[in-house]
Amino acid sequence: MAILLRGLRGEPVTRLQKKLGVEADGVFGPGTEKAVKDYQQKNGLKVDGIAGPDTFAALGLQELILLKRGSRGDTVKKMQEKLGITADGRFGPGTEKAVKDYQQKNGLKVDGVAGPATLSHMKLFGITASSVTSSMVGAGKSVWDTIEEAAEGAFAKVKGLFGM
Repeated sequence: MAILLRGLRGEPVTRLQKKLGVEADGVFGPGTEKAVKDYQQKNGLKVDGIAGPDTFAALGLQELILLKRGSRGDTVKKMQEKLGITADGRFGPGTEKAVKDYQQKNGLKVDGVAGPATLSHMKLFGITASSVTSSMVGAGKSVWDTIEEAAEGAFAKVKGLFGM
């Protein structure tokens, strides 16, 4: 999960809410969605109420930037430029391979996902060793690990709405 949207819960949502100056209850509800849209509008971002890499970068929430296959936007484009590959802003198979190659060459965990450790090594988006540390929430877990159950619950809701 590299985005936050209505229905999700957890530590990443709490961090987002604190930055937006709304009640930090860890639940991405209508108030958080409105605050995200307002922030996106004021900062020239795509206004969709979904917090993803571009919104995280603009907010200074570097510890929440997680780029992986399917990610899109300026943050992906900047990473592609750093990798020296075609910079189209779409994280597809070619970008995933380039990230894996970079990780392999630099002694990083080779998973094709550009999270805080990889982006810090690339010196992108102001991510530092302390950003990497702040993305951990005990027992070596990433801040994103804390939202997996909530995400699964949200996806189950969506499937139910569409009779899947």
